[in-house]
Parts: sequence; C-alpha cells; structure tokens
Amino acid sequence: MDKTAALQILGRDGLVSIAMEEGHVADFQPAANPASGRLLAMPALANAHDHARPLSTTSFGAAGRPLESWILRLGVIPPLDPYLVAAASLGRAARSGCASIMAHVTRLYGPMPPVDEAKAYARAARDIGIRATLALFMRDRNPLVYGPNEAVLGGLADETQQEIAKVFCAPMMSAREQIARVDAIAAETEGDMFAVQYGPNGVQWCSDELLVAIAEASERTGRRVHMHLLETPYQRAWADQHHPDGVVRHLRDIGFLSPRLAFAHCVHARPDELEMIAEAGVTIVTNASSNLHLRSGIAPIGEALRRGCKVAIGMDASAFDEDDDVLRELRLAHFLHGGWGFDVNARREDFLATVVANGRHANGAPGTGAIAAGDCADFLVLDLDALDRDALMPVDPLDLVFARANQSHVAQLWVAGRQVSERSRLRGIDLDAIQTELRAQVRSGLASRQGFIRAWPQFEPGIEKFYRGAFGCG
Repeated sequence: MDKTAALQILGRDGLVSIAMEEGHVADFQPAANPASGRLLAMPALANAHDHARPLSTTSFGAAGRPLESWILRLGVIPPLDPYLVAAASLGRAARSGCASIMAHVTRLYGPMPPVDEAKAYARAARDIGIRATLALFMRDRNPLVYGPNEAVLGGLADETQQEIAKVFCAPMMSAREQIARVDAIAAETEGDMFAVQYGPNGVQWCSDELLVAIAEASERTGRRVHMHLLETPYQRAWADQHHPDGVVRHLRDIGFLSPRLAFAHCVHARPDELEMIAEAGVTIVTNASSNLHLRSGIAPIGEALRRGCKVAIGMDASAFDEDDDVLRELRLAHFLHGGWGFDVNARREDFLATVVANGRHANGAPGTGAIAAGDCADFLVLDLDALDRDALMPVDPLDLVFARANQSHVAQLWVAGRQVSERSRLRGIDLDAIQTELRAQVRSGLASRQGFIRAWPQFEPGIEKFYRGAFGCG
C-alpha cells in the first residue's frame, strides 16, 4: 500500500509530494511542477446520510411530492440485485469525491436473507475501494401514515387495499429480533472499511420500546445509531401532538441521546432542541438538496452551528441534480447556512473541516479527514486548471471550490492510500455497465408492480387528505 503522489496541497504551500504508508499520510516533501497540469488536493468528503437507492427517484414518478407521499411512491421499485443497487449508488457518490458513505437502507431489495444482502453491500464497497457504513431500517409502527392504516385504506376498493398492504404492511419484527438482525449483519460484514449501525427510521415509525432497546444495545455494544428526526412539517406536528413537552426532550429522558447518535435532517428542530442535541454530543446531518426536493424546508443549521452542534452533510439519495454530486452538495449547504451579509456562521475552511470530520465520526470512519501526517490517506484531487478556468490572476483555491467545484473537476479520489478513481472513472467497477444492467432489471421488474401502479391514483389522494386533516399543516 506504500504509494507517493505529486499533488498541490490546499494551504498555499505550493506543490508537495505526499508519502503514504499503510493507508495513512506519512510525510510531505517539496515537488516539481507536474507536466500534466495543476492538481489540488483537499479532504475527501463524507456523505453522512444516504439511502443507496438504485436510480433517480424522479425516474420512478416520485418528483414534486412531499416526503409523506414520495416515500410511498417508491413502492413502485421492484426487487433488484442488491449488489447492483449498492455498486451503482456507492459508485456514483465515490465518483464525485466521497471516501466515506452512510447507506441507511430503508428496504431490502433482494430475495435473500438480510445478512446476505448486507454482504452484497460490503462487497460493492470493497470493489469500489471506499469506506461504507450500513444502517439497516428498524421500525415497528405506522407503515403507511403517521396514524392507523385504516385512515388511508378505508373506503378504497378491496383490490386497491390489498395491493398497498402487500407492499407496505408486512408483519413487523419485535425490538429484540430487529437488534439481533443488525448484530448478526455486523458479525458477518464489519471490517476496517465497512461498519454497521442501528438504523431506526424515526420517532413516528418507532415505539418507545424499540428506541429504548436500541439505546441500551448501543451503550452495551458501542455501536452507533442513525435516525431521521423532524424532517418535515408533518413530523413536527406529529411530534408536538404526541410529545407536548418536546420530542428531543423525550428522547433525552428515555436515554436515547448520546455521542454515538446521528440525526438526519432536523429541518424543524427548535433552538431549545438544538441546545439539547449539542449538549448530548449528537451529530446533525443536514441534507440541503433533499430538503428542497421534498419540500421539507431549510434547516436551521446556522443556528445549530452557533449553539455548538456537530454538523455533517449528506445527499440523502436526492442531490440537487439527482447526480450524487457531493461537491455541489457541500457548496449548497454552505451557501444556505454559512451566514448572510457580513454575519458568518462558519467560514468556508472551517465548514469544510467540520463536515468532513463530523461526517466521518457519524459514519464510524477513522481519522478526521485532514491531510496531515498520521491521518488516513483519504483525499480528493481536483483539476485546478479546469477549476481555475479563466486563469486571470492568483485566486485562493478555496474560493474556486466553494464557487464552482462539481464532480466534473474530480481528477482522483484516494481512500486509505489507494487510488479509487481517475478522471471520473472508478478503477474497481464499471459504473456505466452496472447502471445499464440495473436499468434493465428495473424495466423487467416493473411488470411485478403493475397492481401497485394501478392502485396509486386511488391511494395518493387519501395520503394528502390524511395529513391535512390530522395535522392541519401544508
């Protein structure tokens, strides 16, 4: 694994040679100007909240919907080869510059035991060469809406009810069984580059019994926990109805908050809740593009930063252009949350260091992500000549990164001292061929979803009616 490379380091020190040994940065030495052009090295990014979905959700007819109907529309996705799903989704993120990726798997795709499906994810991550984390879904209530199934199924034709129930209403496992399943997956898959976490879907989908059991298992095993919280206005309204003293306070009181926990979204978290999250050492993973796609809102991340919360970023399988471009996600997140006018919540260099370090922490990846002797040799190399397209005068490379960097500027990705990509081409897998095969599987498999597709126009209006009636918002 010993390798050297001549790269320009972000920090105005000029060109240096980075020596890598056993997956870590060993030393820096001055280097000559490379004949191939200027290269800019920066910390490889961490995608700290994703779902490893096979293809763009708009392609499944899910565009323009709030999460509460969008997530049910995804029932149209047929069973698929989980290796192809994992390789395609992890590969797209790696191509854009992610060294560490969280896959919060909210459904099982293959006709195989969950342990075998998890092994497919681990194999895909290994073939690509990135660090991956899998958090398997855990839930025990509210499979359709935040309330009884009858609220949306009642009044529908029997055939429509059966089609919807067939997709979403399978019997749910006990808390003990769900924890045992995650632990079994971890025992079969975990290693230096692959981690497993408990993945409760969210408070509206998980009973207190399940959440307490997860908290106890996390404390006993040291395993991290990854969960959605307060993503949408309807989740806020549900939380206020069921926990009038505050849902974050309730989670604190049942022992769920800890430094091992990451909350995705927190779009509708209040200042007092951010204080409790900060005090507990919980990481917030913000998902700017997804929050816009799903009409959830703009998260109070500037306030979270001011209150001392750990903040990371994630693409949530819904990047701005649905292209899994983590560089664009980084820029969008800072544009939205870095501050307005002369008021600054986070300087760009601090924001970059923060979201990389906290993202790795949330994912259970080692190191801080900094390009420093002794830290992991995970870094992203950009084509500085292409990034500095006008080349009129010396410009701080960080200005260029936060103004215009996207995956088209990625020259290389290095993870654990190994080169993973070269000019948008992954070395370990043929991403284009995998996505072509995946699309063919989806097209073939859609025949098995025709009943659901026919039922959808009768089912969808009831979803909107339920949320407007139950919570009176939106």
